[in-house]
Amino acid sequence: MICSISGEVPVEPVISKSSGLLFEKRLIERHISDFGKCPITGEPLSMDDIVQIKIGNIVKPRPVQAASIPGMLGMFQIEWDALMLSNFALEQQLHTARQELSHALYQHDAACRVIARIKKERDESRALLAQAERHIPSQVPASDRVNVSAVSNGKRAAEDGDFTADGKRFHPGISSAIISELTEFNDVISKQRKMRTISPSLAPVDAIERYTQFTVNPLHRTNKPGILSLDIMHSKDIIATGGADSNAVIFDRPSGQVISTLSGHSKKVTSVKFVADTDLVVTGSSDKTVRVWREQEHGHYDCRSTLKDHTAEVQAVTIHATKNYFATASLDGTWCFYELSSGLCLSQVDDPSGSSGGYTSASFHPDGLILGTGSSDAHVKVWDVKSQANVATFDGHVGAVTAISFSENGYFLATAAQDGVKLWDLRKLKNFRSFAPYEENMPTLSVEFDHSGSYLALAGSDIRVYQVASVKAEWNCIKTLPDLSGTGKSTCVKFGPDAKYIAVGSMDRNLRIFGLPEEEEHTSVS
Repeated sequence: MICSISGEVPVEPVISKSSGLLFEKRLIERHISDFGKCPITGEPLSMDDIVQIKIGNIVKPRPVQAASIPGMLGMFQIEWDALMLSNFALEQQLHTARQELSHALYQHDAACRVIARIKKERDESRALLAQAERHIPSQVPASDRVNVSAVSNGKRAAEDGDFTADGKRFHPGISSAIISELTEFNDVISKQRKMRTISPSLAPVDAIERYTQFTVNPLHRTNKPGILSLDIMHSKDIIATGGADSNAVIFDRPSGQVISTLSGHSKKVTSVKFVADTDLVVTGSSDKTVRVWREQEHGHYDCRSTLKDHTAEVQAVTIHATKNYFATASLDGTWCFYELSSGLCLSQVDDPSGSSGGYTSASFHPDGLILGTGSSDAHVKVWDVKSQANVATFDGHVGAVTAISFSENGYFLATAAQDGVKLWDLRKLKNFRSFAPYEENMPTLSVEFDHSGSYLALAGSDIRVYQVASVKAEWNCIKTLPDLSGTGKSTCVKFGPDAKYIAVGSMDRNLRIFGLPEEEEHTSVS
């Protein structure tokens, strides 16, 4: 007896009343429940048409292949081959599934990144627009609004009314009210200077002679190394650096932690300045723009405004002592005077001499009524801020004037260039001393008086500190600090509060602090 479906001897045989065919009970029951007809004849069939046959215990005949050892080996080989083929097919399916999953996850991750970037740009644009709408209209006097351009997303938009007949951007000029403010401030500062005394906590000469490097702080990217500028806010002991990687970094020196990274410029940051005792930072860049940053919660800085008045690289930013104004100098041969609260360029001054060189450095005098600029054609010029007139020109340098610094005493000016450092007496408008510390092909890249006017630091292939003396007395080099960056170029140098340390930026990505380690330990404990 053979099952008509499986072709094997049934364990529980049943027979169809209508067709007389023999089936395995479990197979025909399933077929009837699924199709309701005979699997052989196709006629309708129900469970009532099935009759079970009673039989004795049946021993299934052994297959022919299992009757001998070679036959059994053949069966095993066939089963093994089938198993291997099945396993190979499963591995192929698993590999295909993994590839599809990996591709799907990559697409999902890329989509999430794009969405996050777009949301961030949207939020930044909304914030900048809200700031512009909230602050600019209320801070610009009505008399100055006539030809002031609209502000959108923190940027000044050029409109027809912003340009004069000769195609230059219109600027309202420095008003009489601002001139009065600058004059009154100058009178107050001048009186205070006559009574000023050197702080008793100023680092003495013997301490500076023992200065060594005690911290190295990697602040900028490794793919575009180089710190091009730095500034220190003495009241908080925080340092700002501008890098070749197009970022500015705010660094807390006592804790050794980065507070914030200011990203927004598209090219190197050539100048960075704190607005003393405020939450503002101003940066200038080779992308021709100036940005004003404001500190937000948790130490993060947001770009408050982007200024686009220059047509070439911005080389210098300098903050007026009133903390209400600042100036910028550019390779386009102009310097601009800005109102800090509104970001409005009040005046953009061309060189009346028609010099072909652009400006490479700039600094306000401590009294705030004169501005010093250095140019790429080796000229140093002194400007009257009130009239924007060139009142003095100092010649004698070789190469671009890389840095300029006024002493706090009010009558010394230090300038740096390819040929070294020159000191000028502003009372007699003449050079009274020159330093040529480096080889002919190595320019002096930075020069800086400390806040008390007692020391002068300059940077190039190393860092040198001089003790400030009178016009006739000798200015002695009291300390030479090596350039430990391995690049041979120290690009910027600043004295910390009371000259307790010296901060140095070089053409690697590290900010180096020189001082006395025991002084650092005392500061940390206090």
